[in-house]
Amino acid sequence: MPQHSLIFQYGDDILFSLGMSVDDFAREARFLLSSKLYEIGKLTSGQAAKICGKSRVDFLLSLPGIGVSISNLPPENADAEIGFMNHA
Repeated sequence: MPQHSLIFQYGDDILFSLGMSVDDFAREARFLLSSKLYEIGKLTSGQAAKICGKSRVDFLLSLPGIGVSISNLPPENADAEIGFMNHA
């Protein structure tokens, strides 16, 4: 399966203002992008974890640190899932 890259430009001023190295910024950007795509339901947790180079569990456990819920189920689906689990 082919691999693709996303390239965008930014200056040293961005790194300086964030107090980050190039590697730290790249890692953070991948995590934030994959987290947002997971949050809006475009990626599964496994796909998002793969993009940012984390295990699925590590990815999910990192989400609350940026204000993203571990579950991206819509409320009506979450209620149905909880109801199913209570009757199982």
